[in-house]
Amino acid sequence: MSRHRTAPERKSAPHDQRQYAPMKTLRLRPGKERSLLRRHPWIFESAIAKGGGDSGETVRVESAEGRFLAWAAFSPNSRIRARAWSFDEAQRIDASFFIAACANAVSARARFAIDSDGVRLVHGESDGLPGLIVDRYGDTLVAQFTSAGTERWKNVIADALLQATGLTHLYERSDANVRQLEGLEPATGWLRGGGEGVPVELTIREHGWKLTLSIADGHKTGFYLDQRDSRQRFAETVRRLQSQRVLNCFCYTGGFSVAALAGGAGHVTSIDSSGPALERARAHVALNGFDAARADFLDADVNASLRQFLKEGRTFDAIVLDPPKFAPTAAHAERAARAYKDINRLALQLLEPGGVLFTFSCSGGISADLFHKIVAGAGADAHVDGYILERLSGAPDHPMTLQFPEGEYLKGLVVMRK
Repeated sequence: MSRHRTAPERKSAPHDQRQYAPMKTLRLRPGKERSLLRRHPWIFESAIAKGGGDSGETVRVESAEGRFLAWAAFSPNSRIRARAWSFDEAQRIDASFFIAACANAVSARARFAIDSDGVRLVHGESDGLPGLIVDRYGDTLVAQFTSAGTERWKNVIADALLQATGLTHLYERSDANVRQLEGLEPATGWLRGGGEGVPVELTIREHGWKLTLSIADGHKTGFYLDQRDSRQRFAETVRRLQSQRVLNCFCYTGGFSVAALAGGAGHVTSIDSSGPALERARAHVALNGFDAARADFLDADVNASLRQFLKEGRTFDAIVLDPPKFAPTAAHAERAARAYKDINRLALQLLEPGGVLFTFSCSGGISADLFHKIVAGAGADAHVDGYILERLSGAPDHPMTLQFPEGEYLKGLVVMRK
């Protein structure tokens, strides 16, 4: 169970280990240094010949020949046994390192031209802070510490984030399952600036719409900011094609439903298996001034609903498939591929000729190429062909970098049925 807490006393920052204690070292097996030479930040257990450290401790990583490769945070419980902080041998991993890293991540977002006051400020490895996710919702920060390294430096990072943003409220949502792989217990609650009367229910602006969220109970940090630009593209597409009947599957709190209504859809059917999420979606329709008669909400299984629609002969001009993560790793890819194929086959059958399907995968174990093949296979099984109008990805504040292609977890296709 998550540990709820109010703002704690600030603990002193961990000492710079090279200054006060002998630095522990990881020695890699021969040939295992290649990924680090390309500045990829992960070091797997199987790559290590000897060495270790305490949970989250900074260690020196060396090749089999003793060549310096990186400073990394050690994780004794994870298959990813260490995550690199820096590839510069002269770099000190101390408070000033995290102050600079947080400031750099925040300043980068100012150059991304984001039309929302809901923004991802830190995206883990892509911002040089493996295991740290930070989202800003208006005047409130929400952080996930998902690695042993970020957990060890939590208080330093919390202060660095407030310094970089000038804000005072920081909520922790370190309740993702990945913490278990790091040997960490879940933790939620206010880290800074919280307490009685400080709201956890927030409203953000996105492309002129209003959307609400709960930083205490919502998925992830409270909302899916990564689909911000895809929601706008959907609104534009609905408007351009004058799509009247829209189906939003796995709708969560109705972001794509609001987008469809903003684009002029005559009617939107939204499906999810969470009653509370559907109630928030319904409230979003009213919050944005749309007629409630233009929207239906089904608390139901998506697959069963799609099959029922086929039996009833219903069709749609535009469909969104934005399912949860079916494949957290590549090991789950085969089973996930069948699930993705099934829902896409049904959706393509329900789509009118000339209609559009916005279909997504947020599974890190499914590559963009594999997802394309899955959707193509779904079309073949449905005896449907279509034009791929566009490839979609996460919003720019969820970046993929040259050295860390795994940052591209979200991928999407816009398909127009022939």
